[in-house]
Amino acid sequence: MEKRNFALGRQNFIIIAISVLIVILGFILMSGGSSTEEAFNADIFSFRRIKLAPVMCFVGFLLMVYGILKRPSKGEEPKEE
Repeated sequence: MEKRNFALGRQNFIIIAISVLIVILGFILMSGGSSTEEAFNADIFSFRRIKLAPVMCFVGFLLMVYGILKRPSKGEEPKEE
């Protein structure tokens, strides 16, 4: 079986997958009901939607950049043929 040469190693893909899950979780935490003209929903100003979810998304995006820029370890480096 032919081994494919990828620019990123296995560990990079694992880090990127975890960061995508963190970003998706952050967006899910941000979602919820909204206020209408008839009723005010105070939940739009909750800690979860104002502070926690955006921080999780930001950390997820930073982790994604790290996963892309991290050099593969010695055993994972693509082989030149």
